[in-house]
Parts: sequence; C-alpha cells; structure tokens
Amino acid sequence: MSDFRNLGQSVSNWGRWGSDDEKGTLNLITPECVLRATSLVQDGKVYSLAIPFDEDGPQDGRVRSNPQHSMLQTGHEVGKYPGAVCVADDQVEMALQASSQWDSLSHVFYDGQLYNGFDADTVTERGAVHCSVAALNPGVVSHGVLLDVARWAGVPWLEKGTPITPEDLTAVAEHQGVTIHPGAVVLVRTGWRARYLSDGDSAAFKSGEPGLTMECATWFHERDVAALACDNYAVEVLPGVVEGEFLPFHMVAIRDMGMPLSEILDMEELAEDCARDQRYEFMFCGAPLPFTHGVGSPVNPLVMR
Repeated sequence: MSDFRNLGQSVSNWGRWGSDDEKGTLNLITPECVLRATSLVQDGKVYSLAIPFDEDGPQDGRVRSNPQHSMLQTGHEVGKYPGAVCVADDQVEMALQASSQWDSLSHVFYDGQLYNGFDADTVTERGAVHCSVAALNPGVVSHGVLLDVARWAGVPWLEKGTPITPEDLTAVAEHQGVTIHPGAVVLVRTGWRARYLSDGDSAAFKSGEPGLTMECATWFHERDVAALACDNYAVEVLPGVVEGEFLPFHMVAIRDMGMPLSEILDMEELAEDCARDQRYEFMFCGAPLPFTHGVGSPVNPLVMR
C-alpha cells in the first residue's frame, strides 16, 4: 500500500456523519461557527477573492480554457420588443473550474470509490450522482483564517516546486498569532497569483507551483478544518513530491477527508490589509453555484473584516 493510502486511512472521515453523507467536512461548520465569524467583522470591509472571469485568465487551453463571453442580444435590435424597452443578454462558455472555483467531493477519487465509499461508477458523462457540487450548498460561511506563507517567508511569491509542510503552517500560524478553530476555512497564500499578475504568463502559471505537501492533510484533519482555499491552481506543490502519483493531496483531502478545495483565488488585497493591522481572521462566505451533477463550480468568495 502506498503512502498516500496509509495517510488517507489515518485522516478518513468516512461514516463520521453517516453513511449517506455527501457534505464532508462542511458538517463541521455549526451555527456557533457562523456566529463566531460574524463577531470578526469589525471594520465593515468586504473583499472579493475571485479573479476576473474573462479570456485573459490563467488557463492554457490544454484541459480547460478561459471563460468565453458573448452577447445573445445587445438591446439595439430594432423592433424586437414592443414599446421603448431595450434588452441586452449575454452568455459565457467555460469549464466550471476554469477560474476561481470549488472542487466538489466527486472531483478526485481513486480505487473505484468517492468520498464516504460511494461507487466511482456513479460519475459518468452526465456528471456526478453522488458528492456533486450541489451537495455543498447552501455554501461555505464560517470563520476564516489567512496563512500568508509568502509574506512569512519574506518573498513576493514562493518559487515553483516549493513545498509547504505542516511545520511551515504551524510556524506561520504562530507568527501571525492565530488559532485554527474547528469549522474554520483556511486560506493559504503562496503568492502564485501575484506572480501571474507580474507577467501574465499562463504557461508559466500552469507549469508548476508552490503548494502543500501531502502530509499537510494531517494538519488540517487534526484541527477539524472545514474547507481549504489557495491562490494557486491546484493547492498542492507541483511537480509533486510523491513519486509516480499526481495530486496525492487532492486524493487524500477530497476522497478520504471529504474536504472541499477552492483554487485560483486572488488574496493580494486581503493580505495587504491583514498585514497592516495584523488581523488574519475574518468572516468567509463562498457559495458554489448549485449545478446539478456538477463536479466543480465557479465562485466569488467574499471576506468580511
């Protein structure tokens, strides 16, 4: 048995919330968590963590393309509707995970099973019968914590292939003076979004990234973290450090722990504000769109401070 399978068994949440559960670690967000989150709103500031949904995004087209926007009607069509009204309508063609997004609990799996033991054959060309992104609704609202790893390391961004270890996460949390309470949403800033903003090179953005090692799953499990969000495109370090395995952190976090992951977020403005007043805790709100049978969803995460 490979190391990621051993790790997955040690942090597994299968059956913790019943045999039919499809929400995973979002069950850790109790009413008390939400009330605690509201108490962290002190200044009335609101930050969006979504990147622009447009053709200039970081996708390189190999698997996913950037959102493509077009107009259905511009409002200038003469005589289309009676009276004075003019109507503009538009549409977007995009992969559900092409921009700022949530991974559902059916997004990654192995050995023929999804989170909580659901049969992987229930994911078909029509989508996911179990553990779809719709199962994450009404959404993710909780106490949030930013772990600004790049700032702690004293760099604008970590370089490609830089691993973030559990020891690093502990050191950042201690340096910032924050406690990870059960049910929290943890935001990890690597600076990879800042790197993309510096050169706009989507090929470089997708060629690898700094990120979490597989062992960080234990760190999140021990603290009963409800969800994880990052500013890179795949959360974990790439190229990976587990020989012969692609996305081992995803496999453990999503399939074994049942922890939703949010990716490609812009934390730059939030990080600057947190550093100014040394408050790294806030209210986080990130609702996925309830696509029936979807395995992911675009998201516009909001942080209230």
